[in-house]
Amino acid sequence: MFHREGQNIILTTFLIVGVISLVAQYYVDIIWLRWLLQLTSIIILILILQFFRNPKRLVNPNFDEILAPVDGKVVVIEEVEETEYFKDKRKQVSIFMSPINVHVTRYPASGTIKYSKYHPGKYLVAWHPKSSTDNERTTVVINTPKFGEILYRQVAGALARRIVNYAEEGESVHQGEDAGFIKFGSRVDLFLPLNCDIAVKLDQKVTGAKTCIAAIRSMPQNEK
Repeated sequence: MFHREGQNIILTTFLIVGVISLVAQYYVDIIWLRWLLQLTSIIILILILQFFRNPKRLVNPNFDEILAPVDGKVVVIEEVEETEYFKDKRKQVSIFMSPINVHVTRYPASGTIKYSKYHPGKYLVAWHPKSSTDNERTTVVINTPKFGEILYRQVAGALARRIVNYAEEGESVHQGEDAGFIKFGSRVDLFLPLNCDIAVKLDQKVTGAKTCIAAIRSMPQNEK
């Protein structure tokens, strides 16, 4: 399966590859050059297809866990001041996506969309410390039954030029469902309550809608 955001690009690439292959076959007499043109165009097509792939992942919604919104590698785990919506301290977990990762964004938890906003911005490399606040980005807040309000932010990277965000304020969403897409290298930041337990480590590879990012902290026996 391929993501709907890639349909036009995939179709255009198919047409270009077909034209290049036919032109090379009938009008290029140098055999090695003909093969080089055809092979290069096919490799480009394969790269485009793998970038826009959209693997189906069955999810049984779990209110006690926050799942990874994207595929990638954990590059930040820290306590920070979230200045756009909460304006207080939160636990931030950031996931970097390379161009070879699946770039579908999935809802990390079930709940109601309380806030959804697009911000134009720069295109710093996605691992730059200021990319979360200076780059093109979207901010989405979900009100969840167990964690309260959580925030995730799609951040464009140096190669990305378009973020797609499907979240609309007031709608109910379900954990693991398609929430959007970021074209080419990028990252997603999660801002979670301080009283949750982070279940991942730095440099850990995570899978969207599969890997648990955080869970509800268990209460000590004497507090129950």
